[in-house]
Amino acid sequence: MPKVLNWIRGRRQPASRDDRRRRRIDLGDKPASFPIYAIGDVHGSLDLLLQAERKILADLAGNPSPALVVLLGDYVDRGRDSCGVLEHLLQPPPAPLRRIALCGNHEQLFGDFLENPQDNMHWLDFGGRQTLLSYGVDFDYFLQKGRLRLQPFKDALLGAIPQTHRQLLSNLPICARVGPYIFVHAGLRPGVPLEGQTDEDMLWIREPFLSRGAGLDLIVVHGHTPVTEPETGPQRIGIDTGAFTTGRLTILKILESGLSIIA
Repeated sequence: MPKVLNWIRGRRQPASRDDRRRRRIDLGDKPASFPIYAIGDVHGSLDLLLQAERKILADLAGNPSPALVVLLGDYVDRGRDSCGVLEHLLQPPPAPLRRIALCGNHEQLFGDFLENPQDNMHWLDFGGRQTLLSYGVDFDYFLQKGRLRLQPFKDALLGAIPQTHRQLLSNLPICARVGPYIFVHAGLRPGVPLEGQTDEDMLWIREPFLSRGAGLDLIVVHGHTPVTEPETGPQRIGIDTGAFTTGRLTILKILESGLSIIA
């Protein structure tokens, strides 16, 4: 088992929901001829994301050829600037970078909350309060003797959360395949063909994926489960190094010639 950061232990996912079949990106089964940089869970740490992009550009050392950046989800919650992270992802990446931003379970939770706050209050315990504060919305302000003033709260959400951010949350793809690698937030259900994998598992799974791997002819690059150092398991590489608590946002560099960690 991986050396998981203490603050994740004992935490459970909400009840299962219908598989929504988010978009899946397939760039072909041949190895990429360009560098790929995978970035772990951001969690509202805009400063670390900007720093990561600068490190990638420095690593390219002025090479004008395109490079692909794949972000593994969890852009919101816990950190101070979830709003800023989503706004940044709406902007074109600096040249010569191309960007794919995948969906994480926290984006799913945030989107569900915006659609139906009263049935998705559990999101607030996953760092949602901090996300709302980044938009200037104080959830506790709308509590009166422990009861939520629902309509004023909904009105505040409508005024504070840009439609572009709502659309981004809805449109984030669930996974991206490039050659022998598949990038996904949490992992894959062992023994299930790729076309049979559910969005729910790809956003939430830990075991038995962490100990058994996916059992497919692919290497899974994932986040979701925080570890003290980037780690390899059976046919998988986990790069969520708990940026919100550690200040370390890991970047995995993938070339035809091999892999390396640049941050």
